[in-house]
Parts: sequence; C-alpha cells; structure tokens
Amino acid sequence: MFAADLPKFEPHPLVRGGHAQTLAGVYLPGPRLADCARQHRVLLDDGDQIVLHEDRPPAWRPGDRTCLMMHGLAGSFQSGYMRRAAHKLAARGVRVFRMDLRGCGAGERLARLPMHSGRWADTAAVLEYIAQQAPGSPTALVGFSLGGTIALNLAVELGAARCGNLSGLMAVCAPVDLHAVKRRFDAPGGRPYDLHFVHQLWRKTRQRAAARPDAPQVDRARRPRRLGHYDAMFTAPLAGYQSVDDYYTATSPGPRLADIRVPTLILAAADDPVVPIEPLAKNRTSDAVRIVVTRHGGHLGYVGRAGIDPDRRWMDWRVVDWATAH
Repeated sequence: MFAADLPKFEPHPLVRGGHAQTLAGVYLPGPRLADCARQHRVLLDDGDQIVLHEDRPPAWRPGDRTCLMMHGLAGSFQSGYMRRAAHKLAARGVRVFRMDLRGCGAGERLARLPMHSGRWADTAAVLEYIAQQAPGSPTALVGFSLGGTIALNLAVELGAARCGNLSGLMAVCAPVDLHAVKRRFDAPGGRPYDLHFVHQLWRKTRQRAAARPDAPQVDRARRPRRLGHYDAMFTAPLAGYQSVDDYYTATSPGPRLADIRVPTLILAAADDPVVPIEPLAKNRTSDAVRIVVTRHGGHLGYVGRAGIDPDRRWMDWRVVDWATAH
C-alpha cells in the first residue's frame, strides 16, 4: 500500500515528522498568488447556495479539462493548498472551480445549514452546474481532508451512474472512518487538533446564527469543548441523524469503497496526525480505487526536498498529475 510508482516523497530535512509536516504545510510561506477568480453561485434544492471560484486560463477552449476542488473542515477557497493547486492547474490549461463547502468562505451567509461529511448531494449539484458551463469537458474532482470524504461518499452513492462530466476522483488525507478520527483526537497528540477544529466550527456557527435569523440558533453558554461534542450538539441533529455515532457511521465511506466505479486515487500519509491510515487497509475496495500511502507527509503537508518537482510542494504536483490525466 506504500507509494511505488508515484515520484517518491522525501521530506525536507528540516521538516521531519507528521506534526512538523502538518504545520509547515499551513505556515510555510510561499509565493504571493493573485486571486482574480470569477464567482458563481449554485442554488441548492433546499434554498441554500454554494459559491464557486473559477480560475479560467486564457487559452482554455470548450472540451478542454476542468477540475473541481473541495477544501477540508476548517478551510475555504482561500486555503493555501486550494490556491496553490488552482494556480498550477490553470498554468497547465485546466479550468479550475474551487468550491466553498456549504456555509464556508464566501458562502458563509448564503447557507442556513452547515456542511458535513455526508453532503455529497451538494457536490453532485455543483458537478452538474459545471457540466452546463463546460459541456463536453471532462471534470476531475479533488477533495482535501473532509472534502475528500465528501467526494468519496459521492462516488459511493453514484456507483456506475454518471454525474455531470466527472471523469476521476482524488481524495487527499481523507478520513474514511470518522470513529477512528475521534479516537485519534482522544489519544495523546490529538488534543491540539481537536481544539483547533472545534474552535473554528463554533466560531462559524455563532457567526451564522448572528447573520441569519433563519439559521439554527445557539446557546452561547453551552460551548462545545471537543469536536465530538460539537458533532453531537449540532452536526448530527441538524443533518437528521439520530446520534453522533449514527452520523459517523453513516458518513464514513470506508466500508463502501467497493461500490466505487469512477477511477479514484486515495492519497494518504502514514504519519498523518489527524487522519489514521489503518481503516484504509481494513476495508475492501473496487478495482476502480487505488490507494497510495506515503511514509511521510503529515496532514496536507508534503513539504519535500528540492529537485523532485518545480517547488517543494509535492502534494500540489501530484494533484496536477492526477487532474491532467483524468
């Protein structure tokens, strides 16, 4: 299951270990990238809206490749990995759509309900919208972290059916077992990540409640202290699940990876401090699914040695490779 035919990832000598890679992936400075994306709004069946950010190369023509990218739990279209990959793909002639998950980024006030790992129908609606904007153009779907989980759930639900012009799927550091992530956060070393995510989600929940009277309101005195508490208080009931355990079980794609028929690459790191890789080995997959686990890389880190790719962001270039091949 370890990477064999991908270019080998060799961590930067000063950035070793999963925690260091994860932090470097976020905070390591890079080139200042101009963001001149065009915004699109996609209306969903329940009245909420999704915002897309389109980076269209000047030379792009109908029939050329497109790519839809989805961020992780506390991210948005402005997340570093989203901006970097979009910039690199556009330079290769790919028309890129960065999706703000429901209630995130530029769409924070356009949604009454929050995103969660089971909202694969939102992605399906966006893929259909992109097919209308670019008929005949194949669309590669790339999901990072929780965005990857949503993408995998979409592929599971689709089976052999088509959705827009979807041609392939790449999930990077994506949880396939949410119970395992909770156990990781409960273990030594997981607490700082747990605190980070619950803080970000609680802030967004309060902002949504203040901005939209029709959004679920919150009791500020009942602030959740753990991500599991937040999911039990808000995510599971608002999404219609009976309990947080029901939510985690229903939206974990691992046990159903064998149902996927669209070409899929799952990329993970053995030293990821957020997402355990053990569930990837436990679950059966279809022939359409390929799993690649690198020994190092952290969670969306992959800051490598010089000389392998045009810059040190190994993960970005594997996204470019995948999206330009599917």
